Amino acid sequence: MTYLLDANVFIQAKNLHYGLDFCPAFWQWLTDRNAANLVFSIDKVADEIAAGADELTDWMRQQNDSLFRNTDANVAAQFTKVATWVTGQNYEPAAINTFLQVADFYLVAHALAENHVVVTHEVPANSTKRIKIPNVCAGLNLRFMTPYEMLRREQARFVLGKP
Repeated sequence: MTYLLDANVFIQAKNLHYGLDFCPAFWQWLTDRNAANLVFSIDKVADEIAAGADELTDWMRQQNDSLFRNTDANVAAQFTKVATWVTGQNYEPAAINTFLQVADFYLVAHALAENHVVVTHEVPANSTKRIKIPNVCAGLNLRFMTPYEMLRREQARFVLGKP
């Protein structure tokens, strides 16, 4: 199983539970799992992280190119499938336009093209004003989970060493 991480996984980890300054094990785990071809994200997520211009941006830039995958022809071939599903639902036009222009759209297309499990903090919602990644994943028969589910499934352990 391979995982594709949404921007909110990185941003919330930095801001809340796994700050770069006090939980480097989480960030090393991401790097190690990427090296093992298990954890990835995408170029559009990297763009969102870069916009923050903070320590997360610095960490991102230190990673090799394999962590944030580029959008290629295989991914672009999935755009129509994602857009068709989204426009076939009862979302408001503004929600559709927004979704088709942000990283979430690309994230789902990458997951379809490469058979990844999407990892996000978003939860399904019945709103017509905002399109949530889990709703799109469910509609397209893609697996999705929270970062905590991923960490448990992969048996991640962030254990302090001896003092």
